[in-house]
Amino acid sequence: MEGMIEKAQEFSRQPGTYWTDQLNNADSIAGYHPMGEEIWEQTGGRVDAFVQSIGTTASLRGATTSLKRHNPGLRVIAVEPAESAVLSGGRPGAHLIEGIGIGYTPPMWDPALPDDIVAISTADAEEMARRLAREEGLFAGTSSGVNVLAAIQIGRGLGPKARIATLLVDSGLKYLSTDMYQR
Repeated sequence: MEGMIEKAQEFSRQPGTYWTDQLNNADSIAGYHPMGEEIWEQTGGRVDAFVQSIGTTASLRGATTSLKRHNPGLRVIAVEPAESAVLSGGRPGAHLIEGIGIGYTPPMWDPALPDDIVAISTADAEEMARRLAREEGLFAGTSSGVNVLAAIQIGRGLGPKARIATLLVDSGLKYLSTDMYQR
């Protein structure tokens, strides 16, 4: 990872380039405030928990800021790969869940924010992504798979009337002939 960051810094010094430095760019948190507002509006103000996988942490922090303004008792759940569960005290490791679990604590991580941290394996995330495609027609990535699995887990603990919001991000794949969805 550090080699990639060093290379990005090198490229950013070239004319005509700009590096957003998403791991350290706290301005990105505010970009997710409208998403929290949209979740609140679309659920009619009925959100008991927000579940979000952790990459830069901007989406969790930004959406939660807005949601907690409306519901200070909102439960906040962070999700990470089981193979690299560093936020919950585990060791870094290799995984295949895109966009999350960078192998170290993200610089913008606020450990006081989540009420719980849930770790989901790559295999379970892949299976849920396939299930979402097969049963719901939603071509979501594996980070969406971890979000759905964690939301189900939290929902079991909160009970059948709990309202849980999470995000489903498309896989970036625009056709069905990929290995992940054919298994």
